[in-house]
Amino acid sequence: MTPVTCFGDRMVAVFGLGGSGLATALALAAGGARPVVWDDGEAGRNAAAGKGLSVRNLAEIDWTSVAALVLSPGVPLTHPEPHWTVKLAASHGVEVIGDIELFVRQRRLQAPGSPFVAITGTNGKSTTTALIAHLFTAAGHDTQLGGNIGTAILSLEPPAPDRVNVIECSSYQIDLAPSLDPSVGILLNVTEDHLDRHGTLEHYAEVKARLVRGAKTVVVGVDDPWCAAIADDIERMGGKPVRISVEKVLVDGVYAIGETLYSAQAGPAVEVASLAGIGSLRGAHNAQNACAAFAAAYAQGLSLDQIQAGMRSFPGLAHRMEQVGRLGPVLFVNDSKATNADAAAKALSSFETMYWIAGGKPKTGGIVSLAEYFPKIRKAYLIGEAAEEFAETLDGHVPFVLAETIDKAVPLAAADAAASGLAEPVVLLSPACASLDQFRNFEERGKAFSAAVLALPGIGKV
Repeated sequence: MTPVTCFGDRMVAVFGLGGSGLATALALAAGGARPVVWDDGEAGRNAAAGKGLSVRNLAEIDWTSVAALVLSPGVPLTHPEPHWTVKLAASHGVEVIGDIELFVRQRRLQAPGSPFVAITGTNGKSTTTALIAHLFTAAGHDTQLGGNIGTAILSLEPPAPDRVNVIECSSYQIDLAPSLDPSVGILLNVTEDHLDRHGTLEHYAEVKARLVRGAKTVVVGVDDPWCAAIADDIERMGGKPVRISVEKVLVDGVYAIGETLYSAQAGPAVEVASLAGIGSLRGAHNAQNACAAFAAAYAQGLSLDQIQAGMRSFPGLAHRMEQVGRLGPVLFVNDSKATNADAAAKALSSFETMYWIAGGKPKTGGIVSLAEYFPKIRKAYLIGEAAEEFAETLDGHVPFVLAETIDKAVPLAAADAAASGLAEPVVLLSPACASLDQFRNFEERGKAFSAAVLALPGIGKV
């Protein structure tokens, strides 16, 4: 835990008692503050009471005594309208912040120069965050990984001069962290997302930009117009952004051509890393992640050899292009995190020949947008509610079978791939659907796939 001492003996209101909210309240209490907590759900309130916290309806407290409102990132700050606690705080001149902001303030008090890498973007931020943390850990550094990726930031060990904090930040968290000032700030990309919470794409992009505007070293992907404009704006203001790209050669920045990374940050471009043979970093989207990770690690003092070695040993993230096993030449890949067609496209673009397991609870648009990848799919094994809809889209283009469930689809796909005679066939779970028809979440779906694969006779680990 990171005790938060910056509020001393003052009252702090905390709304939202999920994992990060409860951790925040406990960190405030450990630092000497007097947190008053509330949640709309009885389970959250009971959990907080069980930890000895003061549970009180925030609609009934004296807001003139409140120093700050710490809001869960899942609670609306501005759109579609401010939450009732936000309105109460505003009416009493009380600042509204989140747990990332508390960490930022505590770092300034305890270890202002400590390495702090913050990562955001519409896509790829979890893989980039995990990769950066792995690079530092593999190089022997005391590394903390958290934020939006899983572990609440205030559940991590306190900031220390030689401790590297690698933190994934969602747009909701950035919106609640007005003084965010990482050593390295990374903005990967901006595409349309979360407009129900930000109102417009312009506002969403501006929130994302805040993470890098306060950073000492700025790393920005420039393959979309929003981020390219943000990098240009930072440069106009006197900053020196490190631009990254997988679509163009940069005269100043870090870019990828195929599986090779180049840096042109200090003169002519030089090769700095290779992704060849690294299954966990397969595909153009992962090349962008690797470019960002290289830029961050190099800026924080890792050598080229340390970075290359770390990339080669990176295991990847569970359920994101995760290599589960091999059966002879057949590779089995769990991409259960692909809950829509755009996400599935990244996996489908990463392999030459696939036996594709897809389906689940369908999203608007189905898989029509994936037609360009159909020639690479030898056969599809359709599961869940979307099976018949997907069958209509694939009919006449890709052979398919209505497999219904993952435990039926895996042995069918495995047998077909093994009999294909291909040098490197891939059985790919990349559902292009939500999981909620047959599973509680995409993680449970991915575990079901992995279990089915590992139950195949003769299967070996990758």
